[in-house]
Order: sequence, then C-alpha cells, then structure tokens
Amino acid sequence: MSTETIVAVKDNTANPAPLGLLGFGMTTVLLNIHNAGFFELNSMIIGMGMFMGGFAQIVAGIQEWKKNNTFGATAFTSYGVFWLTLVTLWLIPNTSFGAAYKSSATGVGYYLLMWGLFTLFMFIGTLRLSRALQVVFATLTVLFFLLAISDFTGNTAMRTFAGYEGIFCGLSAFYTGVAQVLNEVYGRTVLPLG
Repeated sequence: MSTETIVAVKDNTANPAPLGLLGFGMTTVLLNIHNAGFFELNSMIIGMGMFMGGFAQIVAGIQEWKKNNTFGATAFTSYGVFWLTLVTLWLIPNTSFGAAYKSSATGVGYYLLMWGLFTLFMFIGTLRLSRALQVVFATLTVLFFLLAISDFTGNTAMRTFAGYEGIFCGLSAFYTGVAQVLNEVYGRTVLPLG
C-alpha cells in the first residue's frame, strides 16, 4: 500500500512588477525629455537604458516567470530587451566595425512600428488588469506609433510631441510601480490603481 504526501509550496517571493515598472518608467521619462528637445542623447540615457530599462526589466521578467505570470514575464523581458537593442542601435555605428551598419531613419521607423504592434496586443491583455496598466500600455502604444511616424516622415515636430506623450507614459509607469510598493508596504490603498 502506497501513501502519497501532498506538499503545498507557498510563494514567499516579492512582487517583481514595481522593479520592472520603475525601470521602464524612469528610463522612458528621461529618453522622452530628450525627444521633447530639452537635451541631447547622452551617456545618462544610455546608462539608464542599459541597466534600469534593460537589465532591471529582464530580472523582473524572469521573476514574473517564476511566479507563473505570463503577461508580466513577456512584458518585462521584452521591454528589457527593447532597451538593450535600442542602446545597441545607438552604439554600434560608433564602433570601429559598426559605421557601415548604421540604421536608416526608415529602418528605425519599422523597428518602432513593430514594437508598437507588439505593445498594442499587450494593451489588449491589460483590459483584464488594472486601469493604471491600461494607461501605461495605451500611452506606450501611441508613443511607438508617433515615433515611427516621425522616423518615416522626418517630422521633428512629431518627435517633439511624441516626447511629451512619452514623458506622460513614463510617469504613468512610475506611478504604477510606486503605487504597488506603497500599497503593499502600508497594507492598504495609498495610491489607487483602478
């Protein structure tokens, strides 16, 4: 006669979403302050893109995977890789071997268009989640499409407008990440997520 023992494993790991949202939000705000025309692309944006936008989001995505959260794992890992590829697009042409591989504005437009399409479908997933995440993904979808149009047309006014829209997008992600932290720490709704 065999006896089976059922062991319940409790997940005691922290919520990785705030890390990913803050990594995305802060980096997005900084890049879009640049897009709005306040300062040139610089090492501060590149560093944030690599580490907070890139690596921190990938870590959050891996942690979401461990929590069996397909949406969170897909979103954070994908956007982490987005930031790493974006930084790579900026840096490769400045290497001794990469000048010949510089992307055209049209090429970058298609890159941004594909990210916009991906984000549009991720936005559909947020319709079953919080209003705060819906705002993040809706504004990110619009941002990618505005930036793609700017690259396809060379319209600098469109890029400036996209910069302001992107600042709002990044701040909405920042708010969502901070709200998750504060709501958990205080055990009640400090900042509503909807």
